[in-house]
Amino acid sequence: MFKQLGFLLSFLSYLLHVVIARGRLTSGGFSPELNPFTPKASLVRYWNREIQSQSPGSEFLLSKASPLTAVASAVFAKLASENSLPDRLPDFCFAANLFCFPDLGPSLERHGNNVKFSVYDQRNFTNYGTVRAGGDDSFKKYSQDGNVVTDSFRQYSREGAGHDEKFKGYGGNSNVVEENFNSYGKAATGGSGDFRSYQTGVNNPTSRFTSYSDNGNGESQTFKTYTHEANAGPGQSFTSYGKNGNGAPNEFTSYGVSSNVIGSDFSNYGENGNVANDTFKGYGGDGNVPKNNFKSYGASGNAGVDTFLNYRDKANVGDDSFSSYAKNSNSESVGFVNYGKSFNPGSESFKGYGKGAEGNKIDFKTYTQNSTFKDYAKTGLEFARYNQSGLRGGKAVNKWVEPGKFFRESMLKEGTLVSMPDIKDRMPKRSFLPRSIISKIPFSTSKIAEIKGVFHARDNSTMEGIISNAITECERPSTVGETKRCVGSAEDMIDFATSVLGRRVVLRTTKSVAGSKKKVVIGKVKGINGGNVTKSVSCHQSLYPYLLYYCHSVPKVRVYESDLLDPKSKVKINHGIAICHMDTSAWGANHGAFVSLGSRPGQIEICHWIFENDMNWSIAD
Repeated sequence: MFKQLGFLLSFLSYLLHVVIARGRLTSGGFSPELNPFTPKASLVRYWNREIQSQSPGSEFLLSKASPLTAVASAVFAKLASENSLPDRLPDFCFAANLFCFPDLGPSLERHGNNVKFSVYDQRNFTNYGTVRAGGDDSFKKYSQDGNVVTDSFRQYSREGAGHDEKFKGYGGNSNVVEENFNSYGKAATGGSGDFRSYQTGVNNPTSRFTSYSDNGNGESQTFKTYTHEANAGPGQSFTSYGKNGNGAPNEFTSYGVSSNVIGSDFSNYGENGNVANDTFKGYGGDGNVPKNNFKSYGASGNAGVDTFLNYRDKANVGDDSFSSYAKNSNSESVGFVNYGKSFNPGSESFKGYGKGAEGNKIDFKTYTQNSTFKDYAKTGLEFARYNQSGLRGGKAVNKWVEPGKFFRESMLKEGTLVSMPDIKDRMPKRSFLPRSIISKIPFSTSKIAEIKGVFHARDNSTMEGIISNAITECERPSTVGETKRCVGSAEDMIDFATSVLGRRVVLRTTKSVAGSKKKVVIGKVKGINGGNVTKSVSCHQSLYPYLLYYCHSVPKVRVYESDLLDPKSKVKINHGIAICHMDTSAWGANHGAFVSLGSRPGQIEICHWIFENDMNWSIAD
């Protein structure tokens, strides 16, 4: 009896402590939390215990806390400890606000002829349009403006005759996109597939075309304005595309234009094809470090024509590999015209190119000095206008260094007109996990298989790549003078920041995205620590199923906060946080900051803004 009474009194005392803490923190930026056992309430108490200053960023950090209820948090923590989270992954992802791809099972949906799919996504089209005669299907504004988009077209239009498909405005402006076309149009006769404005403006685009149009007869495919202005995705995979096809023209026009670090993999493309006609026009133009791999492309083909016209023109660097291209083919004609005329030389590797072929004509015009030809056919190849520099028009430039992304410290003066880069957060919306759950989910390269199991990441899938890339970056060795840690909970971030800076810290972040991609005027400027060199911790988002930050501290930095004004009205539109790196001697010579500002490592300081949803911690004044 006395034991129970003592426990009750202790519990009531604890609740009173929570209420007092909540009341005290509300004035410092935290909103009241009704249930003291939720992850948000736990974070309030943790902040109050560990942070000895009232920071304006407390509410911002709280907004990233797990939205799980007290009950849900306990349930999922128990499932995690029992390795049973994979069985409840959809529920877990939804309740915890995570980034997960939906599991698409075989579809039993039935659709009539001539369907117009608009504002439609997350579907599996299985055996759709099989053995169709004629017809016209249109995917217009399909999966537009989505966060996580995944669709599967399996055996779509197989053995059809004269069936046309139009993918117009497909997946545009979405964040993370994964599309799978498996056995699409296989053994079809006639008809056409038109991919126009496909995945434009997408962050992390992935499309897989497996056995696409195999054994087709006269079916044409057009990829126009495909992955324009896309960013940093695994890219496109064409495996066994058009194999055993007959007279099937394929046109890649304006493919991957103005995209950033996008790759394409063509494996066994057009193998055993007859009279194939492929045109790569404006492919990879204006791109940043495009990488394309052509393996056994057109192998054993007959009388095909491949044209690479203005390929990779005006791109920055770039890397293409042609392995066993047109091997054992007959009467193939391949023309490289204006190929690889990029700013800043790229490289091409031709291995086993045209080997064992008969009657082929391969014409290279304006290929670059970094081209390597190994074990290629010694006859039937014509090389003209060898491009010694690989550059177009003199001075090397890098259009991918966005104006205003890097700047000098002298720009941070009241009244200065500056270019503001796009500081908008392009990551999927996610939340931290509570420590009770995240401590039970592995995070290391040695546990990749287990992590893939938790998040249902298939082999060679987009999710597998996302998981692997994030963990690899987190585990890489620190740079000179860098202290770093990847954190998946708000408490872990607080621990890291206070371990570097002490408990009297302030969290700051840029207030909004107002002024992005425009000119702004610098308003009032305040230097943290009096504008002197100071200690600082910056935290940048990494793409991962739950909210993950790469936090690090580097030596010799200055931190500033500044009002940002409209150039015409001089009205305050934003409040930005900038960090200036005073010692750049360990930076790479090809870093975009030096390309943009025209200097070398160690010769100048480099400043940049803290982007939306990124954070900066510094010692309180």
